[in-house]
Amino acid sequence: MTARPDPMNRGDKPPRATRVKGTVNEKATTPIRPQVRPARGDDIALRTNWVALLLSLMSNDSSLRIVADLRDWITAAPAGAKLPSTRELVARHGASPVTVQKAMRILSAQGLIESRPGVGTFVRAVRTARPLDYGWQTAALGSPHNRIPSASPTMRTAPPGAIALHAGYPDPELLPERLVRTALTRAARSGVAVSRSPVAGLPDLQAWFAAEIGSAVPVGVTPPTANDVIVLPGSQSGLSSTFRALVTPGQPLLMESPTYWGAILAAAQAGVRVIPVPSGPSGPEPDELARAFEETGARAFYAQPNYANPTGAQWGRERALRILDVVRANGAFLIEDDWAHDFGITTDPVPLAALDDAGHVVYIRSLTKSVSPAIRIAAVIARGPARERILADRGAASMYVSGILQAAALDIVTHPGWGTHLRGLRQQLRARRDLLIDSMSEHAPTAHLTATPPGGLNLWYRLPDSTDLNVFMRECEDRNVFVASGTEWFPAEPAGPFIRLNYSGVNPGAFPDAARVIGEVLHRAA
Repeated sequence: MTARPDPMNRGDKPPRATRVKGTVNEKATTPIRPQVRPARGDDIALRTNWVALLLSLMSNDSSLRIVADLRDWITAAPAGAKLPSTRELVARHGASPVTVQKAMRILSAQGLIESRPGVGTFVRAVRTARPLDYGWQTAALGSPHNRIPSASPTMRTAPPGAIALHAGYPDPELLPERLVRTALTRAARSGVAVSRSPVAGLPDLQAWFAAEIGSAVPVGVTPPTANDVIVLPGSQSGLSSTFRALVTPGQPLLMESPTYWGAILAAAQAGVRVIPVPSGPSGPEPDELARAFEETGARAFYAQPNYANPTGAQWGRERALRILDVVRANGAFLIEDDWAHDFGITTDPVPLAALDDAGHVVYIRSLTKSVSPAIRIAAVIARGPARERILADRGAASMYVSGILQAAALDIVTHPGWGTHLRGLRQQLRARRDLLIDSMSEHAPTAHLTATPPGGLNLWYRLPDSTDLNVFMRECEDRNVFVASGTEWFPAEPAGPFIRLNYSGVNPGAFPDAARVIGEVLHRAA
């Protein structure tokens, strides 16, 4: 069958009836009125916009009408009443489901209704804000026996872009990240993930802590055993338990000044009475310590013989032995906080616990800062009845320490890569320390560095005596530089205006800029 040819199109001319071989083509169209000019693109767009506008106005008018009707209904309904379904509202108002849903969104945004998926839409209960009165608690609690200081400003998170010299935790790039991630994964797949660990800790981890001290024990001294070790969920809890167990509330505790603010906090929490003992770049004077023991009747002394926080001081061997003799002569405990054991730079730490086998030294070591802040694992090594009292306090406080964290910590510190990491860390800390010292010397010469620390993470600066420390801190922070005020490191009144600068934080390349800001603030205050 032959296809019929398409009608011919001759431009804009309308087709006309034509005679073909004496007949008329009935399918041809004959216009009955003048041909209208085709609409241009602008006219079409204008008409489309008008149609859209009219539809929008109609939709808005319908949705607002539904909103007004439902608002009246909600006013009379109790809180929690269920609204009619979308189908019912569509039938009632003769509107489309889209229009009804738009009205519901408006009411929800106004806080009048709430949607519960799979259940329906309900009238929201109006919660009226009112002041809460906790005055009854004042009578129930009474006066506090010890006013515990608030959390240290060093725990604050600096805003993005700030130069943070105030914090106490190392930059993640200084941590063994690969070892940490691998160890946590392995621990999560092991049996410790679904079991309770012993109260005193995993035996293998206890043995590792004991061996660390044992490697430094000289001939003639009996090293500690794994049974002398109690694993802790961080050294801070260990300080609190040790102070409670060995000092007891109301009794005196000798403490270096300045010293770690967390130890001051733990002492306040334990209710013990802190007696400050002045300590310089080489540690406390043995004669001053002996006088403090004699005058107070104290039976415990808290100290940081290696890379003290905040000063970075390390006791020499001769002074350490003399202090240990003073402690023994007074029948007292020396609570040794070896928090920076892994942060030696130009020297190696020598724990006093390695020189004592009579139970005078109670040794605390933490892995939190050197391994990862997420792995809060530490240990206390104590001998005799002191160990049993500390263990009883820990059992009452936390029962046991997470087996996953213990297993991960043990995996990391026994991995061959741990020693390699520590050797590299020593070099990185030295470079950071020296950069910050040089920057401060150049840009803030009026700030006096008390001593170049042989290890640790901090520098301890004394500012000019005329410095208003609060104003200084505020002006530095206004310029996005965060430093730690030295006030909180003193158990009593501060000996002067000091600041602590941490060189292990992020972005060491900004140290010169931070030092420049510190110098300019000091210069304006002079």
